Amino acid sequence: MGNKINDPIARLMGLRYKSHPWHGIEVGDDAPNVITAFIEMVPTDTVKYELDKVSGYIKIDRPQKYSNVIPALYGFVPQSFCGEAVAQYCMDQSGRKDIVGDGDPLDICVLTERDVSHGDIIVNARPIGGFRMLDGNEADDKIIAVLSHDVTYSGYTDISELPRGVVNRLKHYFLTYKDMPDAAEHNKKKVEIIETYGRDEACEIIHRSLEDYKCHFDSLDDILRRV
Repeated sequence: MGNKINDPIARLMGLRYKSHPWHGIEVGDDAPNVITAFIEMVPTDTVKYELDKVSGYIKIDRPQKYSNVIPALYGFVPQSFCGEAVAQYCMDQSGRKDIVGDGDPLDICVLTERDVSHGDIIVNARPIGGFRMLDGNEADDKIIAVLSHDVTYSGYTDISELPRGVVNRLKHYFLTYKDMPDAAEHNKKKVEIIETYGRDEACEIIHRSLEDYKCHFDSLDDILRRV
């Protein structure tokens, strides 16, 4: 699940004195109706940023080789984990078998009409739906949310109310952002969006991911061991 640091004391100090975006930020008292989301990337980013799970800093994963850029604020739900409960729900709803959680925090896209210049921030967001996405045999749900009090998007309460073009743009990004034209076909996992779901299911998946987190990280020792 990422890099490892040999000195447990150094890792403990990092969690104690800096709010780790995954482990140290509270999801919010009104979750899953309104949640705190940690934003890694914004639409103007030309490189892919992601969380370094050990240190909590944002790192460059790779430059974007092609013109595909994320069409919303993109990040994850703190203290969430895509594990057994999330995978089981995916299987129950889709009829697919042998699905596992991807072992990462739950991904989220936050829609706003405002230009946000950089990531590494937290926002309050209201989930309105999501994509049931599979990356190979891994459940890789993408929650779609709106920025709280956003002038344009805060009036939407369910993904079914969004303009079709907005939904299609988000789908296109997730279906193509890993495509490499020169990659051998057998080396590529099949990424597919098998369903778009509404607010109620998004809240259920968030709830399950929070429970998966509690099961996976029973204590601070578990956090330090498993990052």
